[in-house]
Amino acid sequence: MAEIKSSANVAAKAVTSTSNSASNSSHGATIQIDPNGPADTVRVFYKHLREKRFREAIFLTNLKPAIAGLTDNELKDFSLDFEEIAGKVPAEVEINGEIISGDEATVTANLPKNDTDKNEIQTLTLKKEGDIWIVILVDKDAEAEMKKEGKNYFYSLRIKTHEDEARQMLERVSKAELVHSLQNGGLFTDMATLIAAGLLPDDIKTSESTGYNYSIELASDKKKYSATATPAVYNKSGKQSYLLVLDSKNIPHVSGKDIGGKALAK
Repeated sequence: MAEIKSSANVAAKAVTSTSNSASNSSHGATIQIDPNGPADTVRVFYKHLREKRFREAIFLTNLKPAIAGLTDNELKDFSLDFEEIAGKVPAEVEINGEIISGDEATVTANLPKNDTDKNEIQTLTLKKEGDIWIVILVDKDAEAEMKKEGKNYFYSLRIKTHEDEARQMLERVSKAELVHSLQNGGLFTDMATLIAAGLLPDDIKTSESTGYNYSIELASDKKKYSATATPAVYNKSGKQSYLLVLDSKNIPHVSGKDIGGKALAK
């Protein structure tokens, strides 16, 4: 949760007003939280995320250079990514630790673990810039790249994330087809059947969250198949087109190429 993966896959992950200190029993906090301190910054960050004030949330992190130049309409391009993260933020974030060392700090909080509904104690790192504490969500290399690319950083990150996930999805297709074939006399099947069997996720059906359009083409005898992953919007949701084919021994191979957003053919 503390890590922003994309599209901003991308960006981030409750708090009282920073003008008021909170008691240990309020808003899930188990420690005394000083106004404008590291723990308070973490609470405000998650409050903004949960309330879908994404610009305000990201301004409290070292992702700020990537969002500062985005217009409100451009920011909407990433709304699905941010809303997915926001939906996982609990109404009350339990903050149970804060350590300050000069201009650096760590805050521990009980937060949902990535890709699960379970909570776990996670540590967030912060640094002080002037009089403000900011949450560190990306490392120094990514931060340098972000400062270089500015608002294009999130777009580039989303493309890379979607491309990585597209390749992984095709690899998942190959495993799903293998399971089906082992259970059905060596015959492969279509996407709808694999989804219904729980072998593929529902989001493969649309590009809304994946940024890619997927298809499976069956041979007439169902003993061969191929699959493609094609960017839904070239140069925005992805650049690489991917193709999954079986060799003469029915071993799957995934290849990718930038062909302007067209489906990659055999």
